Amino acid sequence: MAIADKQLQCREIITKAVCGKGRKFSTVTHTVTPPHHPTSILGAWVINHQYEAVRSGDGIEVIGTYDINIWYSYNKNSETDVAKETLSYVEHVPLSYLDPKHRASTEEVTAESTQEPNCVEANISASGSSVVIRVEREFVVEMIAETKVCVAVCQGGCDHDGKGLEYGDEDGEYEDLDPELLDDEL
Repeated sequence: MAIADKQLQCREIITKAVCGKGRKFSTVTHTVTPPHHPTSILGAWVINHQYEAVRSGDGIEVIGTYDINIWYSYNKNSETDVAKETLSYVEHVPLSYLDPKHRASTEEVTAESTQEPNCVEANISASGSSVVIRVEREFVVEMIAETKVCVAVCQGGCDHDGKGLEYGDEDGEYEDLDPELLDDEL
């Protein structure tokens, strides 16, 4: 008997599931003032990125820090130095999907940096005393929580001898499958 022929009952169960998702790409500008007036920028790097995620309002906040290192020349390109500065940020990532029936007291949030903060441009400011840096970054966030889902319940329970539910027609649709074609690495 196929599954469609049986009368099914439904039951609500509580399970942990992904109840919220979001993604945000952003470009931010930082200004770093080195100890000497820069003549030219020789390089700029973002390193030591650390962050954590917390639930906040209608989204998830990613709170983090990173170091910006700027290699520059000064004194009419006759000397070089590296300016280092640790910067903090808070990035609000809105949830594009949110299960309204989740249990708020069970929320667990995570964030993944899909594009680590990266310096895409560094220029000497108009005043000539600082460096303006443009940084790109992207985060994907998830919220896992308990929620209710509806499942089908079979009359009489489950058959553990492999003859429980039948999928396919009753003419042995799957008998012609070659078991040797199955992938051994599953």
